[in-house]
Amino acid sequence: MTNVGTVFKSNATKAMLLGSGELGREVVIELKRLGLEVIAVDKYANAPAMQVADRSYVISMLDAEKLEEVIRKENPNYIIPEVEAIATSKLVELEEQGFRVIPTAKAVNFTMNREGIRTLAAEKLGMKTSPYAFATTFEEFEQCVEKIGLPCVVKPVMSSSGHGQSVVKTKDDIKPAWDYSQSGGRAGSGKVIVEGFVDFDYEITLLTVRHSGGTSFCAPIGHQQIDGDYRRSWQPHPMSDIALDRAKEYAKLITDALGGYGIFGVEMFIKGDEVLFSEVSPRPHDTGMVTMISQNLSQFALHARAILGIPIANIEQYSPAASRAVVVEGNSAELEYCNLDKVLSRPKTDMRIFGKPCVVGHRRMAVLLARGDTIEQADSKTAEMLKDFDVKLS
Repeated sequence: MTNVGTVFKSNATKAMLLGSGELGREVVIELKRLGLEVIAVDKYANAPAMQVADRSYVISMLDAEKLEEVIRKENPNYIIPEVEAIATSKLVELEEQGFRVIPTAKAVNFTMNREGIRTLAAEKLGMKTSPYAFATTFEEFEQCVEKIGLPCVVKPVMSSSGHGQSVVKTKDDIKPAWDYSQSGGRAGSGKVIVEGFVDFDYEITLLTVRHSGGTSFCAPIGHQQIDGDYRRSWQPHPMSDIALDRAKEYAKLITDALGGYGIFGVEMFIKGDEVLFSEVSPRPHDTGMVTMISQNLSQFALHARAILGIPIANIEQYSPAASRAVVVEGNSAELEYCNLDKVLSRPKTDMRIFGKPCVVGHRRMAVLLARGDTIEQADSKTAEMLKDFDVKLS
């Protein structure tokens, strides 16, 4: 039985988000719709989710003592990690003491670190993956590159959205790639994974929901990344029934091994009817922002319902849809978003402005959404919307 108390009262049902970016913002909105009291935590003030939460805290979530202090102060019913840079060992400890971590502390601990999840998938579950090796020093890194071969991809074992990730195409790229991996990881310098390129036709994200009624899947999402960072996505990505069934088998295998309730973004490479596992995130996925226009329940609504133990009765895809990130370059703490009337003048379109307080260098600041009769039509709409959209920096 799922019951929810009254916000700000002694019986309030409380959720604490660890990480308060644009994805967390949508999770907060869905949790508020279901009557929860929500606390947002991040390393900087006025993060997107903080703007819609009931209250917030600014701490380094890698500081285990401060993290525990905030959790014990609020005593939430649900702890929902939304980023990688968290003292996951502390979450494991707190879960053992009775706190509920979403989906589980074990899942968070494994997936916040690429070494743990790759070892689980390839070595324990026997899933096909790209060739890989791990390195903790530059000397080990050079050996891994030689072993895997060129070209290859290097990523910090603890990062997201392309931070610290680069492609090593020649020997001259080796040292710069190592240096970038040590400065771009969410937890600072540390271990990296070196992955070999695999021959694949396309890559998908299969949003997989573990809930009280079983396991459900959204239609597969195709996406484009630049330097490891999401730029556009579309749904449903066309694929054979055989490949889709195999992708669902892989997604269920890895999510069952991780356990708990919530949405998982399972990334896979597809070659014909063959499937290779890439990564999994135990939370909403940036490519899944397309679901805010493509289906009856967005990935954020699905996550909130699953967390609360509500079964997912149905997931209805409205039509082909697309999303496109708005990446702003420059340095400013005062931005002005212009021409919204023109951007949203087209039918079956929408957008989200994330409300990030500043941009330094380049930063994803909004997403454009559209539906169409075909994926190509929806994607073309978002391209036109981007041309009309203007962001001014003061």
